[in-house]
Amino acid sequence: MKIDAVTFAKSLARQAAAVRFHRYHRVQATAIHRTLEQCLGKTNPTDIARADAYAREVLGHARYAPWLYVYSAIAGCFKEGWIPDNFYGGVVVPKLKGGYGKVSSLKALQRPIFSCAAFPDIAYFANGLFIAPDNTPIAPDAVHLLLFAGRDTVVFKIDNSMQGKGIFFLDRTTFDVEKIKALGNGVFQEKIVQHETLRRFAPRSVATLRITTAVSDDGVPSIRACYLRLGRDVDTHVQSASNVRVAVDCTTGELSEVGYLPNWMRVREHPDSKVRFAGVTVPSFDQCVATVLALHRKVAFDRCVGWDVGVGHDGRVQLMEWNAEHNDIKFSEATQGPCFADLRWERLVLRETPRSSAVGSRVPASTGAAL
Repeated sequence: MKIDAVTFAKSLARQAAAVRFHRYHRVQATAIHRTLEQCLGKTNPTDIARADAYAREVLGHARYAPWLYVYSAIAGCFKEGWIPDNFYGGVVVPKLKGGYGKVSSLKALQRPIFSCAAFPDIAYFANGLFIAPDNTPIAPDAVHLLLFAGRDTVVFKIDNSMQGKGIFFLDRTTFDVEKIKALGNGVFQEKIVQHETLRRFAPRSVATLRITTAVSDDGVPSIRACYLRLGRDVDTHVQSASNVRVAVDCTTGELSEVGYLPNWMRVREHPDSKVRFAGVTVPSFDQCVATVLALHRKVAFDRCVGWDVGVGHDGRVQLMEWNAEHNDIKFSEATQGPCFADLRWERLVLRETPRSSAVGSRVPASTGAAL
């Protein structure tokens, strides 16, 4: 009886967490859709109806419709195969990553897992120890010498940092080992001097190229989406609350003519520098793509990964971090998607009723077989 009570309590907790999760996404997507309609006009009612039908009959629940409204507003039409952000987080992430995706938040494992010099890692702090990239411990009194050998500033990122939070710039003259211990586990990285092509958008912060790759059922990774994140004049680094996002052609590396502010309003130039996006190509783009595809082969069990890549002043690829849990897909789905339609992620959810032909004939009927 005690076990049953515990199991029941855990089940209730999971259900409550799921309700909060989907409520958060509904509120976020609804607010974004309202803003888009103020700018772009009302979304076609036919597209809304198709989104509703697709959410219920293909994805299994009406709660997935709000993100489909956002995608439809951006694209100007409804497209089958889109993955709503809450379907990705609630269904795809647990079933195609399990607990393995959480590994990407543990910075000290980057070099041991990938053995890749593209990570600008200098050292790590983990569980009370300072550790070199080759996994050898560093004495606390030797940390300063290692970090600031030939440099005046380093970047420290704590584990589980996200959306630009948990990032600190440390100076040679004010560095304090005890403050690092108080911050917790994380990685020390070189401060990247970025390529001039990207620097002219926002000189103070390093532009981040988010490349999304996914692994097929055959175990082969491929690039699925790409966009550039640019900071604002007041930012020391790119932050989700203020960044400008610009879709990038996955084949050529060329920026879209249109970028998006955090509220999803469209701009054709950086708001501060006034540099236009049209005609700009990401430097070393092919090398960036080749690097992340090679690395994804080493962690194929994380079926979808978002890689944050910088490009140095000399064109070298600088892999700032990897995101293997609930990495962002909604911006790419809205501006470049459907990005994952051929992977058939909609089959991951069990369905109790057959799909309606109103949704479309391109998605074959299924009784819920899992991948």
